Amino acid sequence: MRRQVIAGTVAGLVLVSGVGIIVLGNQQGIFAEKEKQLLTAAERAEKQGDWVQAQTLLEEMIATFPDSPWTDDGLLRLALIYRQQQKLSEARKLCQTLLDKFPQSSLGEQTQTLLGQINIALLFSPVVAQEDSIYVVRSGDTLAEIAQSHKTTVDFVKRSNALKNDIIRPGQRLKVPKGLFSIVVDKSQRQLLLTRDGQFIKLYDIAPGKENSTPEGTFKIINRIPNPVWYAQGAVVPPDSPENVLGTRWLGFDKPGYGIHGTVEMIPIMQQQSAGCVRMVNSDVEELFTIIPIGTEVTIVN
Repeated sequence: MRRQVIAGTVAGLVLVSGVGIIVLGNQQGIFAEKEKQLLTAAERAEKQGDWVQAQTLLEEMIATFPDSPWTDDGLLRLALIYRQQQKLSEARKLCQTLLDKFPQSSLGEQTQTLLGQINIALLFSPVVAQEDSIYVVRSGDTLAEIAQSHKTTVDFVKRSNALKNDIIRPGQRLKVPKGLFSIVVDKSQRQLLLTRDGQFIKLYDIAPGKENSTPEGTFKIINRIPNPVWYAQGAVVPPDSPENVLGTRWLGFDKPGYGIHGTVEMIPIMQQQSAGCVRMVNSDVEELFTIIPIGTEVTIVN
């Protein structure tokens, strides 16, 4: 009888120990699928600050298991590591792969936000992508003429080439964008989509006019005004006044009185406050202003 008790006790201890090992193993990814093991190991490496090891593990996981249900997580994590390392083109490719290959992923919105940030960073960097071209400055050229001939803005050329002033010299190589930018404003979603040749660039939050006063249709940008003056009921409100509701930038439509502008309000941007214009936070409208030249098409839908 005593032997049976002892044997039973030992068996119980072995069983408990075995269960404990299995639980711990599952927590550590030991008995999980190989791709999950790689992802778990990469997560540990990230927490320890070993970015090289994390990158190596994630690259192995994605290359070996491209169709795994864990791969979307791996793609996003690796894209974040690449962005941290300023490997922007590689990071962009991973985001696009995730969105194309895993359209139902719960990480889709986060990935789209990251892709927008990377796209803007690439636009404003000296990196020449296949969507860009190089212009060699000739004698007598000005930045204004170069920007106009390439259907872009002086601010864009300066920023993407790290120019601190308007001085250029013959033989200088300048990055200039190819393709046409366009804008779609969705009033019901309260979002502004920026594209180039139909390809996603970035999605911004906006506020349409109150009482559905923002007009629908297709318009063109006909003027660009930094630090605009606001004319209110016969009064002239200067750009630096806290009562100037236009914020720091104005992009006017070919429909008089309407356009895209910033805001001085501290309330959430998506509240409908304007009299019909499209309102953005100042940092967003300043970014858009740098990219968008006169003639850009703006489509507004409900």
